Amino acid sequence: MLTLIILFIYFVSFTDKGQTGQPALSERAVAQRAKWHIALDELDEPVNATYLDSLRRMGIKVHHTSRWFNGATVEMSTTKAAQVEALSFVAEVEMTRDDSDPIYSPRKRIQESGFRIQESDVRIQTNWTDDQLELFNLPALHEAGFEGQGILMTVCDGGFYKANTLSCFRQEQELGHFDFTDDTDGFYGRTGTHGTECLSTISGIQDGYYGAATRANYYLMRSEENDTESPKEMDNLVAALEKADSLGVNVFSVSLGYALFDNDAWSLNKRTDLDGVTTRVSRAATIAARKGMLVCVAAGNEGNSDWRTISAPADADSILTVGAVDTDSLIGSFSSYGPSSDGRVKPEVCAVGVQATLINPSGTIVTSNGTSFATPLLAGMAASLWSALPDENAMQIRERIIRSAHLYPGQDARNQMGYGIPDAWKAYTMPNPMEGLEQSEVRSQNSETRKVLRGEQILIIRHGHIYNLAGQLVK
Repeated sequence: MLTLIILFIYFVSFTDKGQTGQPALSERAVAQRAKWHIALDELDEPVNATYLDSLRRMGIKVHHTSRWFNGATVEMSTTKAAQVEALSFVAEVEMTRDDSDPIYSPRKRIQESGFRIQESDVRIQTNWTDDQLELFNLPALHEAGFEGQGILMTVCDGGFYKANTLSCFRQEQELGHFDFTDDTDGFYGRTGTHGTECLSTISGIQDGYYGAATRANYYLMRSEENDTESPKEMDNLVAALEKADSLGVNVFSVSLGYALFDNDAWSLNKRTDLDGVTTRVSRAATIAARKGMLVCVAAGNEGNSDWRTISAPADADSILTVGAVDTDSLIGSFSSYGPSSDGRVKPEVCAVGVQATLINPSGTIVTSNGTSFATPLLAGMAASLWSALPDENAMQIRERIIRSAHLYPGQDARNQMGYGIPDAWKAYTMPNPMEGLEQSEVRSQNSETRKVLRGEQILIIRHGHIYNLAGQLVK
């Protein structure tokens, strides 16, 4: 008789990193750290390879590692878990997915299913992306020549069906892809269309359609799994954030979130756990931000549900959590509420996520609802802004976006819009929010553009023309 051995997923935390290893960073990442005076530290050192080899010799499968949390996501039986817990170099063993039943109880996924509330063919018009880009005054920045060039992005999601063949994308701008799940289908296979549609809001170009940062290069990463909702997916996302950091990614867009799981014992408490430090994935998003990345996370679509509030990692500190509005600046009723459980403003900003326009894997322009689509739009705006201000760091770009929002310095008392809808041109032309304007004339990084203080009015001189802060030509 055959004995069925059930394998579970665990996160194994190590006691130390042992011998110091070389920082697991690309040349680009190291150069950017130096540029922005971000010191290398122990978090940049890889997990001890000897410890991993010891696990493998025990017949344990290592899915991926975390240098930030000094551990590994592994697959093993409960018997092996007990043996691993007794190892001298192991600090803790935590189960993150229960595979004892191949068919889970009714799923409580509050993000993946909710992120597409409805989809319909786009209304007939010539340039249907105009409204969603104009809402945060992005065309003015595009017309000035800033469309994300020089900025490296990551879109992390659950499926990128046909993203490698759709004509709306320039394939040379995708620099690679990574799958942190253990699903068996190919990366561009039928694992979902959600990531492809999110990418289209950033990089898509088609008749009547234009993305928010069409000249940015990008990596695609997959962390969301099809058949379960478990804490392992949060660790998959941690792995994606760490990989993006190692590659020198500037802007990371993720339209996923976690709160309720197939196993109720793992579900979060919205009154206490959404504080930015309880979950590894939220702590990882903050670490990524502190190491020079601008992390954009969807607030979620639970505004009309019993859950109602944001999820992880939308609760992270130093990131941009994004809510959904329509092109008339009205908040979507489904857009999740803040604040974080420790009282911080969430979401910070909003973009179009009510009847947002996107391209699906069939190449059809459609509209759909969800903070899922507001997030890559905002991330694309951030990339275009950063391409205009390449010597500023992630925190400065984040601060410009927040301070340009239409409610700032106030905020939405209902905790759905945060500081409101950013203005890309205002964000670009405002004085450095970290330093203030200390002289009458400050040259931008574009030698053909100057910022001038005339009396109490800030004007922009570009190619011999003078513009005000609204991007309007001044005679």
